[in-house]
Amino acid sequence: MFSSRKLVAALALLASLGAHAAELTVSAASSLANAFSELGPAFEAANPGHKVLFNHGASGALLQQLTRGAPVDVFASADQETMDQAQTRGLVKAAQRRNFVSNALVLIVPAATTRLPKTLADLGQAPYQRIAIGLPASVPVGRYTQGVLEAAGLWKAIEPKMIGANNVRQALDYVARGEVDAGFVYATDAALLHGKVKVAFSVPTPSPILYPVAPLVASPHAALAQRFVDFLVSAPAQAVLARHGFGKP
Repeated sequence: MFSSRKLVAALALLASLGAHAAELTVSAASSLANAFSELGPAFEAANPGHKVLFNHGASGALLQQLTRGAPVDVFASADQETMDQAQTRGLVKAAQRRNFVSNALVLIVPAATTRLPKTLADLGQAPYQRIAIGLPASVPVGRYTQGVLEAAGLWKAIEPKMIGANNVRQALDYVARGEVDAGFVYATDAALLHGKVKVAFSVPTPSPILYPVAPLVASPHAALAQRFVDFLVSAPAQAVLARHGFGKP
């Protein structure tokens, strides 16, 4: 049975938690959705009284939301270019951004496909009429893809076959449903639908695919936002991210 002194202490603790409890909003690239859904409860358990809310989408679309004043505390992008733009616009500080994972670009085809393309040049052949590619203007995986195809001198031949995707998960779904003949996604996304898509081959990119994260300058929960960024590079969080297929930065 609670003594009066213990009861008062417990109520004081609850009042303290309530007074400082915050909802932390994290805008993060679509490819992070599964891993972050596991990391959210872990962060909350380590920070009692606080909640983490995730908003996933293409990094470019998330940046537009931030630019328009969306109430976000942390931004995690799938590429450096989008975070660079956020920094140029004064949304994040260079000193506070950190790379926390890496990923790889892969070419996938529907699981029922019996003939796999062996090279990027094969996509110019007749069997490949529809190819899912993230929209390069706003989807990092699309920019990586365009860069690789331009370097190979294939972009002009393959662009007319492009079925634009608003984010990497949409490109994955197009391939999984057999609505396209092939598609470019991250290795972590391809692994989610192992029975519905096949990885034809990994596609080397000119620069490594590194994901940066940073607290927003305008966050009203600056300390908690920084704590979430620090949490992502902690050993327990890195173990979760590795289990979802992400590499070290």
